[in-house]
Amino acid sequence: MPSVRLRVTLASLAGAALVWGCASVAGAGGMAAKSASGIPLGTSGPHAVQALPDRPGLGRPVSESDLVAWNIDVRTPDGQGLPAGRGSVEEGRQIYAIQCAACHGDEAKGGAMFGTMVGGIGSFTTDKRILTPGSMYPYAPIAFDYIRRAMPMDKPQSLSANEVYAVTAYLLSLNGLVPSNAVLDATSLAGVQMPNRNGFTIDDRPDAAAVRCMTNCK
Repeated sequence: MPSVRLRVTLASLAGAALVWGCASVAGAGGMAAKSASGIPLGTSGPHAVQALPDRPGLGRPVSESDLVAWNIDVRTPDGQGLPAGRGSVEEGRQIYAIQCAACHGDEAKGGAMFGTMVGGIGSFTTDKRILTPGSMYPYAPIAFDYIRRAMPMDKPQSLSANEVYAVTAYLLSLNGLVPSNAVLDATSLAGVQMPNRNGFTIDDRPDAAAVRCMTNCK
């Protein structure tokens, strides 16, 4: 005859099995066990899931109008991309005195930060080259493009298109490349012939002429 302790243990195990069986049988009058999100436990059948968004939802579409302020590159050989506007040598002289002279000096002859931007034309064929816009740039629109992007050094891209045309005209005039009464715009600036126009050669090394792979690349 089993002891009292053994009978109690057997009875406890039977009760636990009965409770588990009731909780495991769906549709048999018991409560099916579920996860916190309501997914039945202990089954492998299909169950409803919460749909997830197909993207994180960050940012917004970019339109062409959004890119206008960033699209300021100029194709320097022919001036494609130069903006509307105009500026005279005299206007450029006044703007230069306020915005540029502190670093580049009076009449662009060199100042506290930078050396001269005048003269040196023809010096690239000698052993004493003088690097200035007039002596080095092959195309005049390069001056406009650089000034608009980078100057003044403490607040680049703060000059209007008219102001950049004017400062460019002033610098070209100081180098004797346009008359002192010149007024430059997109057409006339692109037409200025620079002394070093033919002083550059095309880089014909194989890696410079490689064709970019866009599909089925290896």
